[in-house]
Amino acid sequence: MAEQTIENSVIAAANSKTARRRRNWREFKDKLARVVVTGGGIMVIVAIVLIFFYLLYVVIPLFNSADLRTEQQFEQVPTNNVHLTLDEYNEVALSLDEKANLRFFNAHNGNEISAVDLPIPAESSVSSFSAGSASTGVFAYGLDNGQAIVFQENYKISYPQGTQRLITPEIQYPIGEELVEIDPQGQPLQMLTVQSYDDLTTLVALTADNRLVMSRITKDVNFLDETDFTLDNENREIPLDSNAPVSKIRLDIDQRELYVIHNDGDIAYYDVQNIDDVRMLQRISAVPEDVEITAAEFLTGGISILIGRSDGQIDQWFPVRDADNNYTIERVRSFSEQTAPIRSILAEQARKGFVALDDTGDIGIYHTTAERNLLVENILADANAKMALSPRANGLITVAMNGDTQFHEIENEHPEVSWHSLWEKVWYESRSEPEYLWQSSSSSNDFEPKLSLTPLTFGTIKAAFYAMMVAVPLAIMGAIFTAYFMSPRMRNLVKPTIEIMEALPTVILGFLAGLWLAPLVENNLPGVFSILILTPIMVLLTAWLWTKLPKSLRQRIPDGWEAAILIPIVILVGIISMKLSLPLENLLFGGDMPGWLESTGIGYDQRNSLVVGMVMGFAVIPTIFSITEDAIFSVPKQLTIGSLALGATPWQTLTKVVLLTASPAIFSAVMIGLGRAVGETMIVLMATGNTPIMDFNIFEGFRALSANIAVEMPEAAVNSTHYRVLFLAALVLFSATFVFNTLAELVRQRLRKKYSSL
Repeated sequence: MAEQTIENSVIAAANSKTARRRRNWREFKDKLARVVVTGGGIMVIVAIVLIFFYLLYVVIPLFNSADLRTEQQFEQVPTNNVHLTLDEYNEVALSLDEKANLRFFNAHNGNEISAVDLPIPAESSVSSFSAGSASTGVFAYGLDNGQAIVFQENYKISYPQGTQRLITPEIQYPIGEELVEIDPQGQPLQMLTVQSYDDLTTLVALTADNRLVMSRITKDVNFLDETDFTLDNENREIPLDSNAPVSKIRLDIDQRELYVIHNDGDIAYYDVQNIDDVRMLQRISAVPEDVEITAAEFLTGGISILIGRSDGQIDQWFPVRDADNNYTIERVRSFSEQTAPIRSILAEQARKGFVALDDTGDIGIYHTTAERNLLVENILADANAKMALSPRANGLITVAMNGDTQFHEIENEHPEVSWHSLWEKVWYESRSEPEYLWQSSSSSNDFEPKLSLTPLTFGTIKAAFYAMMVAVPLAIMGAIFTAYFMSPRMRNLVKPTIEIMEALPTVILGFLAGLWLAPLVENNLPGVFSILILTPIMVLLTAWLWTKLPKSLRQRIPDGWEAAILIPIVILVGIISMKLSLPLENLLFGGDMPGWLESTGIGYDQRNSLVVGMVMGFAVIPTIFSITEDAIFSVPKQLTIGSLALGATPWQTLTKVVLLTASPAIFSAVMIGLGRAVGETMIVLMATGNTPIMDFNIFEGFRALSANIAVEMPEAAVNSTHYRVLFLAALVLFSATFVFNTLAELVRQRLRKKYSSL
């Protein structure tokens, strides 16, 4: 009866209003916690997905092809144009015909803006024409009396009404309006090439009697009055080494190199830097016997020359130093997307790209460094049409022989990027061989961007490798001893101490590594290696000596506190090694171990991978240690006790039971530590020297993807190629981390499933 009464009381209490309110409140909190946790997890996933798609959104335009759209089409009075130019705003064009008539006109409707008469004597007639580098806007007409006139286009920009731009074209004469004597014998100049830069102007001409003559004009300007100057003209004749007719002559913008192209496909390469010592450096056969050279043009910068062929192929040649430190020209790459003879080539003024026109009217847009064909499109019916590319390479105007004129807009924002330029070896101008290089900017306008992500990815892997070499054995071995062998009291001191190391800001670690540890390691390199070699030896020796001590002495140290004996041993090894560093260096390495390494062919940089491995390993150890220690300590005690009860030793129990059971978590710890090392920024930024080189040498520095983003993102112009490639680097880092973590989770699940039955 009493039991029934108690039961009824319990039921009544459970059904009371207060109890129901408490149950409802508990259920509400459980549901709320479930919703918050679930929602938080979903939001994390959504955030990661959004980051991925945003990176992809910024990166995708890098791989778009070029687009060419015809915006205006009109007719003009037919003229025999020899050249055409377009200003940087795509508003004003200049046509030059074979009779030295110059006409500026509106690029969108053909209306004439102005016409210019050059000061050519009536008794002389034009026999040749040459356009210098597009970046200088210099031209020259050769005359039938062995003279030439040099002139230059210029566009004045003004805003007379406040916001409306007014472009006023004009013709200037960089060396005056007087005619320049090229051939003292007065023979007609049948072929001409000109370059004028700063106060130096050079003209090379082929005369009617098949002589190659050169004239170099030095301009001496009065510093008090820039309009007052004197000219010094030197003339020389350049011997031709072949009887084959000359088809083209080209002079580079620096007026150092001359290319003479013959009808038989040979190219003679001359050094004309010293007019008193003109030398032919090389003569090569540039095309097969059944192929002709139909076009030739310098890339911006004047280092590379593009050779258009009758089979539609375009070859890039530039000088390369040979083993004897002499320059020879080499064919570096070819483009064969067009199949008809190439008639004209236009080089971009700010990039290593060009536009080519062939006999069928196809126009191709290319970029040399990326080895990329961006577009081939048939837009012209007249293969003899003249073309002009704007300085910004976003406008193209064509004028056919019958006067038909078309203005085209070009959309080609990021031609420098391709799989080849990002991940493969590229043969850059002025380099002796193909290389992996990262050099994103320069002070030069004709700079060739080097955007290879390979050395940055290599640097990231190198940093992670050396960091894990330091961190993994120390962290895992330390965690095993702490969780399995160490006394609880000592564990309560060691574990929090190591875990609190994770709170150290990496910027502080990087600062110490770069300014304190790197010089210390360089000045005591033998001592550092002595520590690395002697420490494990002394630890093993101390352990062996410990076993030889009388049992009465060993029992005075409580179980689990034996590791404390090693603390003074490790400190003593460190002090002795550093004290012996200088004597060892004097004895074995002539007082300079870094210099000795350099003499043996092993480069040494103060901020190197050894320093980064030590400091980044120090930063990664707490993560791996904490997770591994928790996993080992959490192995069910009944498994350990059962193994010991069956006669296994503690070491056998550890290796056969405990580590296998904890292996999924240990593997996760290593992968989390690897992710931390791969994504680390401040330590690799401050302690590596940031040199993007491909060298696994532990004494050399590197540049990692994360550090490169941190260094260069602030100076990258928004939406530029540089800016988007940095986002691509971030996408590569993000994707690699995602792939590694996914594979790690798959492996962890398999290990968990395999050893869950223990």
